Amino acid sequence: MLVDDSAVIRGLLTRSLETDPQVRVMCSAANGVMALRALERNDVEVVVLDIEMPEMDGLTALPLLLKRDPALKVIMASTLTRKNAEVSMRALDLGASDYLAKPTSTTELNSATEFKRQLVEKVKALGAVRRRQVGGATPRREVRPVVAPPPRKPPGNTPFTLRSSPPVVPMPDIIAIGSSTGGPQALMKVLGDIKGGLGQPILITQHMPATFTTILAEHISRASGIKCAEAVDGEPIVGGRIYLAPGDYHMVVEGSSPKRVVRLNQAPPENFCRPAVDPMMRSIVKSYGARVLAVILTGMGADGRSGCDEVVKAGGIVVAQDEASSVVWGMPGAVATAGLCTAVLPVGEIGTYVRRIALRTAA
Repeated sequence: MLVDDSAVIRGLLTRSLETDPQVRVMCSAANGVMALRALERNDVEVVVLDIEMPEMDGLTALPLLLKRDPALKVIMASTLTRKNAEVSMRALDLGASDYLAKPTSTTELNSATEFKRQLVEKVKALGAVRRRQVGGATPRREVRPVVAPPPRKPPGNTPFTLRSSPPVVPMPDIIAIGSSTGGPQALMKVLGDIKGGLGQPILITQHMPATFTTILAEHISRASGIKCAEAVDGEPIVGGRIYLAPGDYHMVVEGSSPKRVVRLNQAPPENFCRPAVDPMMRSIVKSYGARVLAVILTGMGADGRSGCDEVVKAGGIVVAQDEASSVVWGMPGAVATAGLCTAVLPVGEIGTYVRRIALRTAA
């Protein structure tokens, strides 16, 4: 279902989505009130929901739509302003699955190939997740305390093999995190559980447009108690800080100890993404060698898989979010099924696991 107060936009979105034979627009609505009525009459899997609408806006409609159908997947669609980025972040907290930055005019929308690609990709991926969830939830495993982090494999629908933990896990010099769809919520949980007190820098690439990353950095700082900001080209990498890749820029590491710096570039997108996780991981391995702890959280696609392969080849450790707690088990599933992970864990356990490894005595 498409919910937007512009009939022209609804028409353009419908044509964009229905170019894919696997997508059908069941209905559309001009505001939240009409969307609630339409949801009662139609079998809807995914809603693309505008923020600013008369009578009932998207943020007001969101919890009401989810109350009617808790399994519904909602993508917030808004133009790229700070206000709308703030609202989209609030919507994610309220249960929206993803967000999409709309072009600012119908002329731009007509020619926005990348926007249309993302729209179709997100709708298809979230629709598939909805169908799996309605068909039966993945059982959660029992959580047991451990002294050291051994390989742990929770139940799930997709088979994978874990790597064995080395007898002694060396303390990493850097923590690198990649995420996409569902990532903001997962990052808040993981970093909130890690909290302060770590000596390592944390580098994060989250698939997100500019402006949104500015807001995300502010939210991460509040949730974690660790200073987080968008990375600045050429700034030194120091411990106890979180560096977030700015929207539309790849973030990489340059140099070796003791003078490592962040570099930002606009090289071509990788895995259709800029920022992308793979270039960040490759550069970190080149600079830090084996002392890397990589974490791949919820997200669509396979960005991070080739970079994590480099991490493992160098002797580092890879941890991924499990299928049951991921909004989309694309990115973490890609590293898990490639056999790159020492652990695949629910999002609620990753922060504690990372902290345990990060505070170990160096070998």
